[in-house]
Formats: sequence, structure tokens, C-alpha cells
Amino acid sequence: MKLAFSRLLAAALLVLGGTVAGHDPAFARTETRSALAAPALWEVKDADTTVYLFGTVHVLKPGIDWFKGGIRRAFDQSDELVLEIIEPDDPREMASIMSAKAMAQDGTMLSRRLEPSARGKYQAAMEANGLPWQAFEIFNPWMAGLALSVAPLEKLGYKADQGAEKTLTAAAKVSGKTIGALETPEQQIGYFAVLPMAQQVAFLTATVEGLGDMEAQFASLIRHWQAGEPDKLAEEMNESLEATPELAQVLLFQRNASWAQWIKTRMERPGTVFIAVGAGHLAGKNSVQDQLKALGLLSTRVGE
Repeated sequence: MKLAFSRLLAAALLVLGGTVAGHDPAFARTETRSALAAPALWEVKDADTTVYLFGTVHVLKPGIDWFKGGIRRAFDQSDELVLEIIEPDDPREMASIMSAKAMAQDGTMLSRRLEPSARGKYQAAMEANGLPWQAFEIFNPWMAGLALSVAPLEKLGYKADQGAEKTLTAAAKVSGKTIGALETPEQQIGYFAVLPMAQQVAFLTATVEGLGDMEAQFASLIRHWQAGEPDKLAEEMNESLEATPELAQVLLFQRNASWAQWIKTRMERPGTVFIAVGAGHLAGKNSVQDQLKALGLLSTRVGE
């Protein structure tokens, strides 16, 4: 179970676009050597409309050379970039949105929601990752779980400003492309806020338990992403999704179905759209591609 939950934490970085990448303390020194990458790309096409589907990673180490070849050509040919969310220019605005939704309405201190043994491990893990647990006492458990799932990766040199969305957004602004979003920040944060308290506590406890395997699991997912291996990426995610079916339904499957419907509606208008969402949405059973197929739309892998 510990391994499954560590995979869930790693998979979160391939599912949520902006929410988990928003925490931004000082980053560790990292290597900057170039690493070649060829992530997967799909297209949905009819006579006058093309929609490209690109799976992103929201935090990366510097030096991963992925924005080239077929991905760059598809982007350059597109009139519009569509992301999961458009992050506010001021990071304090996102922090404010998160804080408002994360505030415990019943006044219960976060640490008091945990069993004594789990409480000690949680507090130690927060301190080890430079997160003052006392400052999180006014929040619900999901808030601490998200912060704690990102902080170790930041210490390892993964940077939010190196994430694929940041690169694509900057390029879209330079080229004057329209930038849209499938969700609002409030909607994305709301997926956690509506979780029953028991699931929030389980998520936080599992986050703490899975930290020891986090580095290896996330590095493995990144390798599959760089190599353009969505099937292998899906295999790595499956165990965690099966172990947490309620969370997978909320964070992954329901959103995939909604986005597929958005694409179907968008196909009614001419143009070329480059959609960039967490790579976890484009891999495995009930992926966006599966949902499109159920709606009668064929997605094909570009370059194969």
C-alpha cells in the first residue's frame, strides 16, 4: 500500500495543472545538462478542425529539451493554446484562493484530526521539508497533503517554472495565440475541498507514508514521459488508482469525460487548437482518448 500511495503522489504531478505546482519556496541547486525528450502527442481531426492533445508535467528539472520537433510544429500551427487552468499572474492570488477553500470551517486544528502516531510522523515530515506544521493548523488536511507532496521534489531540484505549461504559455504570448482553459483555479482546488474528511485524512497520512519512495517513483514517471511511453506511464499509475478509486474518480476520470465533451463541442468550429493537460489524463483506461472514442471521435498518435 505504501508503494501504491507514493505512486499516487507522483501521479498527482501528472494530473493537476497548477494547483500542486503553485508552492514556490527556494529551490535546490540543480544540474543543467540537456536531456533529450520526445513526449507523446495526439490529434483529433476533421475537415476544418484539428485538436492536438499533449500531456504535460507540471514541474521539471532544468535542461529537459522537449519543446521541439513534432510538438513544436503542432504548437506553431495552432491558433489557440488551451490549458487545464490559467494561473493568476500574481502567485498571491492563487494562494488566496487555496487558503479560502482550505480553511477548516469547524475550527478543528489539523493535527487533532490525526491519530497520535500519525500526528507525530506528519509533524516530523513537515519540519523535515521546511513546512511549519503550526501554520497549517487552520486548514483542512488536503492542503497540507498537497504542500507535502511537492516540497520534497522542490528540494530535489524540480521547478514549477520549468513545467511544460510555463513554457507553452510564454511561447503563446510571444506568438500572440489565444490562451484558454478547461477549468478555473477555483474548480481545480475545489476537487480537493469537496473530499469527505475521512478521505482527506487518508490522503495526508498516505502522503507522509509515501515520501520515502516519492523520488524514485516520480523519476520513473518522468522517464516514461520523456520517452513517449504513455502505456508504461499508465502501468505505473494503475496500482495507486486502484488503491484510491474515489480520488481517481474525482481527480481523473470525471474530468477526462468533461474535457472530451469540451473537445467534441470545439470540433464544431474550424481552427487548430493545442490542448496541454497533465500527462496522466492521456494515459491508461478512461483516458481523454477513451472518452473521445465513446463520443465517436478518433484520436491518433502523431508521428506513428
